[in-house]
Amino acid sequence: MMRPALGAVLGLSLCASCVAPADPVRVATFNVSFYRSESGALARDLEAPSFPAAVAIAEVIQLVRPQVLLLNEFDYDADGVALRRFVDGFLAVGQNGAAPIAYPYRFAAEVNTGEPSGHDLDNDGRDDGPADAFGFGRHPGNYGMVVLSQLPIDTARVRTFRRFLWRDMPDARIPDGFYSDAELSVLRLSSKSHQDVPIRWPDGRVVHFLVSHPTPPVFDGPEDRNGRRNFDEIRLWADYVTPGRAGYLRDDAGARGGLEGGTAFVVAGDLNSDPVRGEATASIRQLLDHPRIRARPAPRNDAGSTNSGDFAEPTPGDLRLDYVLPSTDFDVVAAGVFWPTRPGLPGAAALTHTDHRMVWVDMR
Repeated sequence: MMRPALGAVLGLSLCASCVAPADPVRVATFNVSFYRSESGALARDLEAPSFPAAVAIAEVIQLVRPQVLLLNEFDYDADGVALRRFVDGFLAVGQNGAAPIAYPYRFAAEVNTGEPSGHDLDNDGRDDGPADAFGFGRHPGNYGMVVLSQLPIDTARVRTFRRFLWRDMPDARIPDGFYSDAELSVLRLSSKSHQDVPIRWPDGRVVHFLVSHPTPPVFDGPEDRNGRRNFDEIRLWADYVTPGRAGYLRDDAGARGGLEGGTAFVVAGDLNSDPVRGEATASIRQLLDHPRIRARPAPRNDAGSTNSGDFAEPTPGDLRLDYVLPSTDFDVVAAGVFWPTRPGLPGAAALTHTDHRMVWVDMR
């Protein structure tokens, strides 16, 4: 898929004497379903240069060609073997006629999924199941996150909030009576991680790429522990970008607070909340209705739908779950959901390997 011509998008009359505006930057999020039941299994799969899922996912990335990209559900390993094999062995190689793409800047870090809590967090009588980890997962690093960028990442200024305790959020929506005091003393808010990744934009400014993957608001009971956690995981970013509202937040290095007023940012991720349907419609409205966020136009596929994923429901991709939300510092030039409408079209093979679609936004 080619980028839309600038004049066509804006309706401009381009001429030699005109001063062209800066080129937009394409930012995307893509839940690639690169998770495995065993640690190291993803890296082993990616050893094979013809691994079908990686070929299909790489082709989509090469077709859309985002300059900044968040990958969700990409198993993390401390040595970065899986990420290196995917970037060097698949993205750097043209897939099905698409041009290779390079991402010289990368960021991946530990996540809470699969990390044992030592407690029976789902109250099933045992403390060693995947739902007893700080975030649902079968091994540490399961369902991890990766930031790929063609623009420089200031890794020294990255902030993570992986260890922030749920109970330390004022007015947290923790279900009454479900967790013991001992469990609340260790229970982290983030089911994977919340990461503020500063990226140097072409105009020289620093833009904060705020990435996360909140828990789905389902797979629980009448206490609604996952729905409540989803709300508060999304609330963390809503508070973070609101001056004066994030004083309670402490990052993993001990620094407090959120972004200062006037700071440019982009919130991105599989946020697991549809604003109209499902069990967490109020969660995402905290961002879509935020005065510092440019939420329109909403990205749509060729059929006009904003949907991008699902919770394993009968119709694949029938919810809007994935978001790229720039601050009001930006103008949105174009936006879309990459969703080939029939088999055989470029990138269509990915639809059999992940239940999500890439969401992208061109912003200036």
